Amino acid sequence: MAGVVIPKINSASVGRMVAGISSVLNEAGYQVLLANTDNDPEREVGFLRLFSEGGRVDGVILIGTVFTRAHREAIASLPVPLVVLDQELAGQWCIYQDDFGALYQLTEQVLERGERPAYIGVLEDDVAAGKRRHEGFLAACRDRGIACPPEAQIVADFSVDAGYTACEQLLERKLGIDTIVCATDSIAYGALTCLREADIAVPEAVQVAGVGDSELSQVITPRLTTVSYHYKTSGIEAAKMLVGLMTSSDRIPREIKMGFEVIPRDSTRA
Repeated sequence: MAGVVIPKINSASVGRMVAGISSVLNEAGYQVLLANTDNDPEREVGFLRLFSEGGRVDGVILIGTVFTRAHREAIASLPVPLVVLDQELAGQWCIYQDDFGALYQLTEQVLERGERPAYIGVLEDDVAAGKRRHEGFLAACRDRGIACPPEAQIVADFSVDAGYTACEQLLERKLGIDTIVCATDSIAYGALTCLREADIAVPEAVQVAGVGDSELSQVITPRLTTVSYHYKTSGIEAAKMLVGLMTSSDRIPREIKMGFEVIPRDSTRA
């Protein structure tokens, strides 16, 4: 039995990672015990502690979001191997995305046709999606000699509604923005809806870009420019790593940083 702790069940990226994980673990003869936390850090810790008890599982994959002191203590007390997926955690076996590099390259490309960018991100307690992506955006702006003022940088959550509200705030501030880079596709969908209802043409007046390359990105109008991560492959690699740990005595932590691809579509100017 292998325990898999996930932040939310209705996420396209999580779904792809779990598909990769399940394919490997099932083939290796392991059943998967899925624990959904609904983005509640305390529930994450609770499941990690539960998995520590009485030989319930032989190994754990944690699709991470935040790492509090309680998380670190629960991880340290696990009597079975653990692989962290989608976050980088020093001293642990990890599979993670190149969030800084992805947002740097995405921002660099959209700023070839834009001069006044804005950013809608998520809380930086989530180091990967929050901090690293924001840092990549700011670094690309800085290297192009563009200053993005604090009032053009908004923190939202991962929902479409939050993206809509954040875009409304940007428009109300009358900053003259011509580009909106979003930390996730869901946020970008909300921004696109807000711009459409405000009769602002995309991409002619304002470009919009996201991260995730979910299926909806290819069918909405305009189709969304985004970053494609290899989520299913990430899950496969995490599961292979865990199976190796569960079947060998190798305990030297290793990290794998996955690649990405920027997918230009109709929501940004060619």
